[in-house]
Amino acid sequence: MTEEKAEELRIGLVSISDRAASGVYEDQGLPALREWFARALVSPWQMESRLIPDERALIERTLIALCDQACCHLVLTTGGTGPAPRDVTPEATLAVADKPMPGFGEQMRRISLHFVPTAILSRQVGVIRGRSLILNLPGQPRSIRETLEGVKDAEGRTVVPGIFAAVPYCIDLIGGPYIETHEAVVKAFRPKSALRPGPPGAR
Repeated sequence: MTEEKAEELRIGLVSISDRAASGVYEDQGLPALREWFARALVSPWQMESRLIPDERALIERTLIALCDQACCHLVLTTGGTGPAPRDVTPEATLAVADKPMPGFGEQMRRISLHFVPTAILSRQVGVIRGRSLILNLPGQPRSIRETLEGVKDAEGRTVVPGIFAAVPYCIDLIGGPYIETHEAVVKAFRPKSALRPGPPGAR
């Protein structure tokens, strides 16, 4: 039982918004992410959620706690990545990082540019802290889904891969559990040497 628990994927979710944290409006990022992971993951997983204001020191403490104390393998933030004065999520994320992973931010903007020209204003980053992968995501549910799944044509074929296609192998490389996905939602990519036999519909 203990060994099985150790292999369970632990996901930390952080929604960063002054107005949602103060109750001005209902947060949409956290429910959208919970729903997406329920559809996307074959592997067992558990989740810890936080809703906090745009305060850099608080964001840093929250990310550190999720990585170091809660031992989350994957931490996703939503909100606070634009050019406005109080958008400080990327700065907080980089401040707690051991290694930057610039490809994630590049791919997120590439995906978003298929839908809106203002995607170039996004400053989303990806980093590694210890054995945790931290990624900044957009705040809107539709944008979250597009970023994770990628761009698909009218027949459902992937035109631009979503960032989650690379997440399971990244988690492998930093010592986390083996993650399998429902390919109809997002197909995880691994080199052939890293593949393990899995249940039907997963890879």
